[in-house]
Amino acid sequence: MAKVEYADAIKTVSGALTKINKKSPHAADQKMVLATHRVAATTNPACSRLYLRGLSSVTRSTPVTSDERAQRTRFAAISRAVNTRRKDLAHVAEDLAAFNAQKDTAGGYKTMRQYLWHICAAEING
Repeated sequence: MAKVEYADAIKTVSGALTKINKKSPHAADQKMVLATHRVAATTNPACSRLYLRGLSSVTRSTPVTSDERAQRTRFAAISRAVNTRRKDLAHVAEDLAAFNAQKDTAGGYKTMRQYLWHICAAEING
């Protein structure tokens, strides 16, 4: 088994070090290298892990359900509406004023995109 040693200053590492190029004709031969390193609350020295994953462990094993298709369709519709509204000059001033009025309140949306997402989702959901 491989051993990974990190510098003392590194407290957390998590994620892919290399990824599989799914468009490559050699994708089946490639491996994804995932590394995790977390300083554990215990004195266990084995707080680093290194994983190799092949393409079969990355691809989906179950078919997409109708609920997932509906969620993806709804997400795409809201995303298009947000992008359209951001570019619509007729709404910019009023959206900016409404965003600034609510952003510092409790439960307010902190980014303009987040605020527009809420507005457009409410319009699409009815």
